[in-house]
Amino acid sequence: MVSTYGTRSRRRLWTFGAAAVPIIALAAALGADDFDADPIRYTTTAPRDAIAGLQQKLDRGQTRLAWDAERGYLPSVLQQLGVPRSSQMLVFSKTSFQRDRISPLSPRAIYFNDEVYLGWVQGGSVLEVSTADPQLGAVFYTLEQQPDSAPKFVRQTYECLSCHSSSLTLGVPGHTVRSVYPGRDGLPFLQAGTHVTTHESPLSQRWGGWFVTGTHGEQRHLGNLTFKDPEQTDRPATDAGANLTELKRRFRTSPYLTPHSDIAALMVLEHQTYVQNLITRANYETRKALHFERMLNKDLGRPAGFRSDSTVSRIKSVCEPLVRGLLFCKEAKLTAPVAGTSGFQAEFSKEGPRDGKGRSLRDFDLKQRLFRYPCSYLVYSPAFDGLPELAREYVYRRLGEVLDGNDTSPEFAHLTAPDRTAIREILRDTRPAFGE
Repeated sequence: MVSTYGTRSRRRLWTFGAAAVPIIALAAALGADDFDADPIRYTTTAPRDAIAGLQQKLDRGQTRLAWDAERGYLPSVLQQLGVPRSSQMLVFSKTSFQRDRISPLSPRAIYFNDEVYLGWVQGGSVLEVSTADPQLGAVFYTLEQQPDSAPKFVRQTYECLSCHSSSLTLGVPGHTVRSVYPGRDGLPFLQAGTHVTTHESPLSQRWGGWFVTGTHGEQRHLGNLTFKDPEQTDRPATDAGANLTELKRRFRTSPYLTPHSDIAALMVLEHQTYVQNLITRANYETRKALHFERMLNKDLGRPAGFRSDSTVSRIKSVCEPLVRGLLFCKEAKLTAPVAGTSGFQAEFSKEGPRDGKGRSLRDFDLKQRLFRYPCSYLVYSPAFDGLPELAREYVYRRLGEVLDGNDTSPEFAHLTAPDRTAIREILRDTRPAFGE
């Protein structure tokens, strides 16, 4: 989650398995000042995310964090936030500000649920925590790994935005999953390139610098591999990292909460971070468009509720990509069945609402695609609910047009007639606002 490749400072730069871009190179694109202006006010607005809620309970004495001698606050925080241990993924590339403690023999563990991400490093000074806030997008925290009668999650802002408000996150505070070509010590060979990975990425580009447990047939990926030199990255020997179901021969797994780095969890993470960024961008840009319109209406003496074609166009430009993301347009096809090792699939699936026929948007396929019904479960998320009304109405309307068969554009051709019918019925049963 946290990355400061090329520096030993304690700048908090949050990515998943990625090398950070130098600060100077990002300065022009940062735009943090824009986030602090109306209507966003990123650094001055109090978050309303899961961590803010937990901190309030801690401050009021309504709950407490238990200290674990080996793993600090990690087990207790996971329990408090409802983050499953089965979501554990292990990244060994040196791409965190705690990179001196990370290597192929001592990977960093990442855990997540629909709203929260936690990073833990053996012997690390802090827990790395980030959330998907309904109005702010990604919000970043650290929690000191020292026993304390009053533990405090400390919010991190500008230093995190230096990487997490770039083109890698669609220009908003967000998360990104990266795949690199790591040397044998875990340092990435940046000259070999990196890949931002989403559900659109071919498996052949995924998980460089990560451990991966699970089966995937003849398909190959970059996980579980290290490289002797940059030249070796041109012809990666991917068979060596394929279809691993245990990691005990790679490193000592006993310090971790589980011995897994589940392939299904990794695939869900890539989808989730991408769509959350799309949601945040739609939120930000719609609010900015409406704010600009209000000011312009006042300056031009127009009625307060006047809606310009420009505002409608701006909202469409960010909501249409969100519709495509929610419906898994351009999803990379699987050519063989995929199965994890940690039980994540069962835990993840049981969390979702089900329609009258017992179907859920969290049901996996993992034979030809990620989910059986290709519409993202993030339509139930607080971040989606936090979209401005105009943006949310646009997304619902477009989903309806596609699922009713009124839009048969090529980009939606992956949705069969049974797919569209099933998704429409699930949404109408489990998301009443969809049918309004």
